[in-house]
Amino acid sequence: MEPITFTAKKYPFPSEISVDFSLQLVGSLPVHSLTTMPMLPWVVAEVRRLSTQSSKKEPVVNQIRLCVSPSCLKCEPDPGKSQQWDPLICSNIFEYKPQQVHKLIHNSHDPSYFACLIKENAASQQSICYVFKADDQTKVPEIISSIRQAGKIARQEEFHSQSEFDDTFAKKFEVLFCGRVTVAHKKAPPALIDECIEKFNHVSCGRKAELDLLSQNSEALNTLGGFSLTDKFRSVFQPGGNVEQDRKPIRKSFSQPGLRSLAFRKEFQDAGHRSSSFFGGSFEENDIQSHLISGHNIVQPTDIEENRTMLFTIGQSEVYLISPDTKKIALEKNFKEISFCSQGIRHVDHFGFICRESSENGGFHFVCYVFQCTNEALVDEIMMTLKQAFTVAAVQQTSKVPVQQCEGCPMQCLHKLCERIEGMSSSKTKLELQKHLTTLNNQEQAMIFEEVQKIRPRNEQKENELVISFLRCLYEEKQKDHIHIGEGKQASQISAETIRNELPTSATRFRLDMLKSKAKRSLTESLESILSRGSKARGLPEHSGGVDLDSSMSSTLSNTSKEPSVCERETPPLPEGSFRHLGSSVDLSSDSESHLTEDPAQLSPRQEFRRDFESKTHHHDSNSENPLKTRRHSWRQQIFLRVATPQKGCDSPSRYEDYSELGDLPPRSPLEPVCEDGPFGPVVEEKKRTSRELRELWKKAILQQILLLRMEKENQKLQASENDLLNKRLKLDYEEITPCLKDVTSVWEKMLSTPGRSKIKFDMEKMHSAVGQGVPRHHRGEIWKFLAEQYHLKHQFPSSKQQPKDIPYKELLKQLTSHQHSILIDLGRTFPTHPYFSAQLGAGQLSLYNILKAYSLLDQEVGYCQGLSFVAGVLLLHMSEEDAFKMLKFLMFDMGLRKQYRPDMIILQIQMYQLSRLLHDYHRDLYSHLEEHEIGPSLYAAPWFLTMFASQFPLGFVARVFDMIFLQGSEVIFKVALSLLGSHKPLILQHENLETIVDFIKNTLPNLGLVQMEKTINQVFEMDISKQLQAYEVEYHVLQDELIDSSPLNSSQRMDKLEKTNSSLRKQNFDLLEELQVANGKIQSLEATIEILMANENKLKQTALALELERSALLQTVEELQKKAAELGNGDPSLAKPELTEDN
Repeated sequence: MEPITFTAKKYPFPSEISVDFSLQLVGSLPVHSLTTMPMLPWVVAEVRRLSTQSSKKEPVVNQIRLCVSPSCLKCEPDPGKSQQWDPLICSNIFEYKPQQVHKLIHNSHDPSYFACLIKENAASQQSICYVFKADDQTKVPEIISSIRQAGKIARQEEFHSQSEFDDTFAKKFEVLFCGRVTVAHKKAPPALIDECIEKFNHVSCGRKAELDLLSQNSEALNTLGGFSLTDKFRSVFQPGGNVEQDRKPIRKSFSQPGLRSLAFRKEFQDAGHRSSSFFGGSFEENDIQSHLISGHNIVQPTDIEENRTMLFTIGQSEVYLISPDTKKIALEKNFKEISFCSQGIRHVDHFGFICRESSENGGFHFVCYVFQCTNEALVDEIMMTLKQAFTVAAVQQTSKVPVQQCEGCPMQCLHKLCERIEGMSSSKTKLELQKHLTTLNNQEQAMIFEEVQKIRPRNEQKENELVISFLRCLYEEKQKDHIHIGEGKQASQISAETIRNELPTSATRFRLDMLKSKAKRSLTESLESILSRGSKARGLPEHSGGVDLDSSMSSTLSNTSKEPSVCERETPPLPEGSFRHLGSSVDLSSDSESHLTEDPAQLSPRQEFRRDFESKTHHHDSNSENPLKTRRHSWRQQIFLRVATPQKGCDSPSRYEDYSELGDLPPRSPLEPVCEDGPFGPVVEEKKRTSRELRELWKKAILQQILLLRMEKENQKLQASENDLLNKRLKLDYEEITPCLKDVTSVWEKMLSTPGRSKIKFDMEKMHSAVGQGVPRHHRGEIWKFLAEQYHLKHQFPSSKQQPKDIPYKELLKQLTSHQHSILIDLGRTFPTHPYFSAQLGAGQLSLYNILKAYSLLDQEVGYCQGLSFVAGVLLLHMSEEDAFKMLKFLMFDMGLRKQYRPDMIILQIQMYQLSRLLHDYHRDLYSHLEEHEIGPSLYAAPWFLTMFASQFPLGFVARVFDMIFLQGSEVIFKVALSLLGSHKPLILQHENLETIVDFIKNTLPNLGLVQMEKTINQVFEMDISKQLQAYEVEYHVLQDELIDSSPLNSSQRMDKLEKTNSSLRKQNFDLLEELQVANGKIQSLEATIEILMANENKLKQTALALELERSALLQTVEELQKKAAELGNGDPSLAKPELTEDN
């Protein structure tokens, strides 16, 4: 036999490398899937025995080659070096995946042998054990390690593929959450959704009537201590608001077209409409009223004033309801919890599902969630997706069901036997096997004995192997028909649950009557039964004073009844007051012990009453054995004295009349003396506080509570500010192109901090200079808003007549959009490597979805177009969600970018022509080179215009482009494109075919260095091509008209083309008319301004003439005064000097 060949490394290897081993296949044996490691040595021995028997009849050497790789574990015959490989003879013996290898065993007695247990599939519950032999026993550990490593790599690859499948499988839909209704069953009639919508409408009408009543009787309500009915109303996902918010006027009409279900925040409470639960498995149309449970906290519509739109995400095994407003998961349900899905019959744009939810009392109930979509087609798609998801999840769950096993399984018995005899000698093993055989019936013992005697084993070891082999075959046959213990218990639990769900309402009253009848027995008989049970429990060990009564009682209860009956287990606990009313007349006889449950936490009040008395009796009997007795009266005498004659320290004669309250007190130590003041020691009289002390305590507590609330608010503010800083740092995670110096930053901060800046026009030259020197990254969003304000001040009349409706952003978010699929698909494609947008349906993607959705609802003509997600994403990285939406509106309507996103894309074609003409005029050789290889600008420049360079270029460069767009307008895109192509012209001219040129422009050009990017930005500031762009646009229309006139087409084709041209010309004329109207408005405004200035000029001229006259009059007065002063000086020299001094 040839030696083993090992042609690869020992440990980690890639999936494409295979390791070959030359081995000998001893044999194989099919075994049960529950075969464990202690059984494997006996299986290997059986395989070797069978192989020896077959080799005696016909000697065969099974030389094989075992190929190990992460993709497969393959065994094929090895013909050897002397023979040629023949595909007809050398077929595969077996081929499995490495992850199917369940167990590997290396025989310590004979190290050259090893075996592997391979699971074929989970459905058949069958495994195969292959035994191999190696010539070199030192290679066996390496072979086993290689198989294990291959399985590990295969499982990792399978896990990664499954995780990728989960991401691709998840589908998202935008829905409007209408509300929830508690129902009686997990299944429902077809018209349930329509009935739920009617319930919501009924709640809204009741809500309106209550609000009207509140407005009419406000004074009466104020007299009730500030009680308000609105305090009862709660939303499903939002916390209840204040009274003023709840008193907003109710909108009776629909919030938007197609919304036929009104939803308000309310808990429907009407005692007159309470109905019993609906029972039965089948439903009809008239059963809906009984299927919907009415009552408190049953019908819960959502608030129409809140944002009710949600993202309904269907995963591989769960359904999520994500709120884009709060950026959190509002609802998460596993497929196992959903029992019913349905579409509305009359309201075809609604759907809902029923799921199970846990209740406060520990049980569960069924709730129906109702949603609305934009149209019926979307509901059909959601229902189909749910059906497919449920089917796939069921198939995967079936394939992943683990093999059930219980303590009574035959294979488990064999496993325990093999564990016991593992490592024993042959003689001890034989004795253990003989003991085990006695547990079998006579027929099975006789069969095994006869089979062993037929073979006549040579020694005890061989005999033991034969016995184990026959036992394995016997237990495998038994395992096929075995019923697990857990299944029977589960079936009983299911039946009990069914009984509880279908129990009539009169059962509670019936059980109460039974308790009353039992309570008619005398207290003496009950106490005697308690004492009789307590005397039996005297032998229990005494515990310390802190012993748990529940834990000590559980052992006693477990001896009386292991499993409670269905009626007792499903009986709901009665109110505690009813048992206090019964007092000592409750029956505590031993005939009801069989109904006690094992868990003390789930005892009914009656059982707790009985448990407490038993614990007291047991404690007293234990204390009676102690020789130290310091009590003057027994506890029964003390109870009698307190009932008969109240003593000091007792609040009332009935203080301890309710014996069930004694169980709440801790047990005493046997050595603790007891006085007559009370059954458990002297009663300490509490000092009664004065009203002043109580007032001080209340004041202190209120002040402390206020302080705590303030501290909590401050902590929340600090946490929110910290989160904002971290979020902002995460958003601005990009490398800046033009570093902003401190002086430039101070200039920007001075402009931004100017009071009333939105009404002050700043110098354009100063702003151009500041933008050219750089924009600080942390102020960029605020600077963009500042530039937009300056644009509005400069252009008081809008550049386009089609201005959007002034609809608040929050109102737009409450509506559904028909472009949801396109937006949701592009979310993952927008900046996929940026940390803010990388998380699937994270805060970044949800904010981006809100902006795009709101704009699609605002601009119905454009809706949503690919490329808008990048523009909105850049804005969102630098400002808040609502500010980003406002800036998107500014760019689209005021800057005129929306024209290129229209469905006809005519403006984009004009832009491509303008870019080609610019290349022709500025870079003729580059234009000729591109035309020679038939490369038009639409092959590389269309994403530049639609995404503002954001889809291909670094974020730092894109941010600088946006700086210039906010300052100069959309012509910046042409400047940047022309500068990029011109600066890289020598490199583009080096490429000589279409593929390399386009690849260079798309992939290499965006990765230019920081120096080249800054150079491009500086070139853009120096360029002025506005006149050329206008001339090229006119040229495009002229050429289009000439082409239509000169083209040789038939009449029908010519007519179609003329119609298309006519429609496009109408749009262009309409746009030109808008521009003309805007220009006329500007002219009129300027003329009015000129008139105002001329009037101001005339006023100023008149004012100047008046001032001139006044000046001349004043000069004359001065001259006269000077003359008088001179005359006075000549007449009296002593007076002239001070006057001159005074004039001077």
